[in-house]
Amino acid sequence: MLGKLDGDMTEQAWLENVQPADWENPVANGRYNLVVIGGGPAGLVCAAGAAGLGAKVALIERHRLGGDCLNVGCVPSKSVVRSGRAVAEIRRASSVGVVATGDVSVDFGAVMARMRQVRTTISYHDAASRFRELGVDLFFGNGRFVGPDAVEVANQTIRFRRAVIATGARPAIPPIPGLGEAGFFTNETIFDLTELPLRLVVIGAGAVGVELAQAFARLGSQVTLVDALPRVLGREDEAVSAVLERVLQQDGVTLCLGAQIERVWQDNGERFVQLTENGRQQIIATDAILVAAGRRPNVENLNLEAAGVAWNEHGVQVNDRLQTTNRRIFAAGDVALPYQFTHMADVAARLVLQNALFMGRKKMSAVHVPYVIFTDPEVAHIGLYPHEAAARGIAVDTFTTWLPETDRGRTDGLTEGFVSLYVQRGRDKIVGGTIVAPHAGEMIGELAVAMAAGVGLSKLTTVVHPYPTLAEAIRKTADAWNRTRLTPTVARLFGLWFRLTR
Repeated sequence: MLGKLDGDMTEQAWLENVQPADWENPVANGRYNLVVIGGGPAGLVCAAGAAGLGAKVALIERHRLGGDCLNVGCVPSKSVVRSGRAVAEIRRASSVGVVATGDVSVDFGAVMARMRQVRTTISYHDAASRFRELGVDLFFGNGRFVGPDAVEVANQTIRFRRAVIATGARPAIPPIPGLGEAGFFTNETIFDLTELPLRLVVIGAGAVGVELAQAFARLGSQVTLVDALPRVLGREDEAVSAVLERVLQQDGVTLCLGAQIERVWQDNGERFVQLTENGRQQIIATDAILVAAGRRPNVENLNLEAAGVAWNEHGVQVNDRLQTTNRRIFAAGDVALPYQFTHMADVAARLVLQNALFMGRKKMSAVHVPYVIFTDPEVAHIGLYPHEAAARGIAVDTFTTWLPETDRGRTDGLTEGFVSLYVQRGRDKIVGGTIVAPHAGEMIGELAVAMAAGVGLSKLTTVVHPYPTLAEAIRKTADAWNRTRLTPTVARLFGLWFRLTR
């Protein structure tokens, strides 16, 4: 049996912030300007923002403040990813002339202890006591609608003028025979480990699966990554998938793509996964299974019918202003949005505050939101991929600079990565962009600013970047577009001009 966390002082401090054992709910007092159901990133931004503006706010959370991101998502996963990257940096040091003697030793217990310390430190931002100090009435318990303008929690009825559903999402568990009986981890439980599983099967090659497969492989697990799709990161462009597949294999991850899992079972503490890949059946023995096969919105038990709020398997239905079918009620975050990222929840929450409290007309479709997959190299993207643009009837041209061809790429010994810009044909309008690079998440902001400000590639070519940096690849890619403007006709006119001005 793999060791799991039983609790320590760090854990106690974290829980005291996000789910105080001795918390006493306030007494509901009159009608609230805003009731927020869900204390994850979207809900917390809504509650803090509204209270800061002077609104009377009630916040309802059934479990832990901070949601997935703080407790079982972004914060713990990126802490573990960082430890894995440190191992990789040592192992490939010889490629830049540094010889590390001896084997790299990983103290998995220390890795997880550091993760918990980081989580505890960050949890002070989401602490129950902080929100009480902000003037928010915080209720712990299961909130459910009992009418179009009322919510019930812990035997109290709370009435509202406006409400926000921000209940997030949870791991989707595929209906694989024997999976439940054999036992498995999700992102909600994997960070409780104190012992490294020697063998790990990861089901799902999306962002979560790929990040953790790479991290655990670098920390010493023998990892097998399984997905029904024929490539990893199936939502991304094929060029992205190709890079990540090569990198994962270099890190020792075994890829089983286009595979169907038929059944799972356990025998004497050992788990077995039977699957068919390309018509060939195989059985994989493993110590642990991590399920990372997508997310399901938390809409059950909200009694949405009583509030007149429509929903389906994808979550709460909202319009472009994030308003539900009940005009008093809005929704934000993973429970309503297709792209489930913390910063997306933050953006949606700010939009909701304007629309719900001040009769705003802000539209989610007008927002350019980048996202990052925190593999090594990172994958950052904003806007549309070419195939998405084509589906909307937008013709685009793609311009790409490969990082190994840049000066900083050469000095850093990079063998993978690129910058691609997708430009509307015949114009300099940026439709989208993808960066696969170390710290691509820090680079994508330049494209986000350009797209938000309506700045085209003709302006981007004039931006001065420090030399040598990887960000120069953005300018080089813009330069590649700029050179296409030198058509034969323009070249002839230039030639005539220079002859006349000798």
